Amino acid sequence: MQQRRRESRPMRLKSATYQRKPSYLDEHSIDYVDYKDVKLLQRFVSPQGKVLPKRITKLTTTQQRQVTQAIKRARHLALLPFVTDADTY
Repeated sequence: MQQRRRESRPMRLKSATYQRKPSYLDEHSIDYVDYKDVKLLQRFVSPQGKVLPKRITKLTTTQQRQVTQAIKRARHLALLPFVTDADTY
């Protein structure tokens, strides 16, 4: 059985003009994430009630921390559920 030789390919570099898609908070110019804004917070919670990760929400690290803290506060005050059934949510 013959082995194929791997041809070396040139590495692809990200172009200097690469721009990350702006996050939802940046698009709507939201500076402060309020725990009482349940409609906004539900956007960052999965149907099972879990906080969506940063790679899915496209938020910056600071924004993700603010959203996570606001979700936890809203859960504690019973504005958001801790766990939900995916069918009834």
